[in-house]
Amino acid sequence: MKTTLVSACLTALLSTSTSAQSPARLSWGDPDLEGIWTNATLTTLQRAPELGTKAFFTPEEAAAWEKQRIQATNADRPLRAGEVGAYNDAFFERGTRGVKSRRTSLIIDPPDGRIPAFTPDAQEKVDARARHEAVSPADRPDDRWLTERCILFGATVPMLPEPYNNNYRIVQSPGYVTILVEMNHDARVIPLDARPPLSSRIQQWTGDSRGRFEGNTLVVETRNLKFNEKSRFGVGYLNGLSDENLRVVERFTRTDANTLTYQATIEDPTVFVRPWTVEISMDRTEGPLYEVACHEGNYGMFNILSGHRAEERARSR
Repeated sequence: MKTTLVSACLTALLSTSTSAQSPARLSWGDPDLEGIWTNATLTTLQRAPELGTKAFFTPEEAAAWEKQRIQATNADRPLRAGEVGAYNDAFFERGTRGVKSRRTSLIIDPPDGRIPAFTPDAQEKVDARARHEAVSPADRPDDRWLTERCILFGATVPMLPEPYNNNYRIVQSPGYVTILVEMNHDARVIPLDARPPLSSRIQQWTGDSRGRFEGNTLVVETRNLKFNEKSRFGVGYLNGLSDENLRVVERFTRTDANTLTYQATIEDPTVFVRPWTVEISMDRTEGPLYEVACHEGNYGMFNILSGHRAEERARSR
């Protein structure tokens, strides 16, 4: 009797474990990643320096830290000296908690949770651009960031959280995965049929992506991202620097019915001294997904350039 009961319990446990590790599959056999997902999170990309090598919070620490982050990022709080106001807090979309793993940063490698240093050549480019911006911040439209021109944001490749519009819709069909990005309504159509990549001479704003399934994980490799020092790659954390050697490898894994674990490894040997990896838990969210009709390129750019021309005229008097 006892042996039968133990055997039955083991069978039930094994069945539950197998079910948890085997996500639903679509009619043609691919793991089901479809749905609308959000990566809005209070967790910062880089670990706060004062946390040192601490990779995870305790539950109590996480709760206290989330409360502090909500207060610190509240756009409706009184401005400090030197701050300039922008959107109010209703516009932002950082979520109300950190990632489910309670990691202290989205960066999981290097172990210090920090973006690796620039190479000497890359650092010189960043410094040269800063010197140029100090004296010529808006001589031409291409002096301004691509985000201001409504061309490219940091939410597409890799899929890093922005201050708002952090939703994604994944649609699958035989041989393809399509990811619709809410921010700036970019859409990536990713073939899974092992076709050769585009020539390295052909660069695109969101690169050339090729995907494949490794077990239950969708692996997407992207190259040929258009080189531009004015992109907001990394939501501004990286000073917008990338070049033609940038390679991003993303991994999408359904870990439960309402969670999609996303990893991305960024490799650019002429920009960073080593590769680095982020991990984000994306939550299922309700739709629909609405178009983000960015218009700063129509109005903001005109006002930025005309404002600087007015400053120049005033200085020349």
